[in-house]
Amino acid sequence: MLHLDDLYPGWDGLEAGAARLADEALPAWRAGRAARLRRWDWDAGAWSGAGDDLVVAPGPLLVVEGVGAGAAELAPGDVLVWAQAPDEVRRHRALARDGEAYAPHWDRWAAQEEAHLRAHAPAARADVVVVTG
Repeated sequence: MLHLDDLYPGWDGLEAGAARLADEALPAWRAGRAARLRRWDWDAGAWSGAGDDLVVAPGPLLVVEGVGAGAAELAPGDVLVWAQAPDEVRRHRALARDGEAYAPHWDRWAAQEEAHLRAHAPAARADVVVVTG
């Protein structure tokens, strides 16, 4: 499983993370080669050092998790599953998972998500939509 949180270059990097997946990881994976990418260190606010690379190994299945996984440039994927929940539920879950470190950045990340959803319409292109509450 590949978590896009590892590819987003910080709190303003939603689109850039999806682009890295499309430009760097997927071509290698689809060709049966491993892709090696620098990982974002959220605590340091910088790319990780040597030796902490994310390796996307070749194989029969690659599951990509994160809001950017529905970006249009990532198609054609075999299956797109879109999970959605009301904003207040998503905020509660994010803060429960990441603690107060996330709180000061919620609004700017949410604004990127809204722009991303308008630009890429992942729910409309999804093979499966899961609505939670």
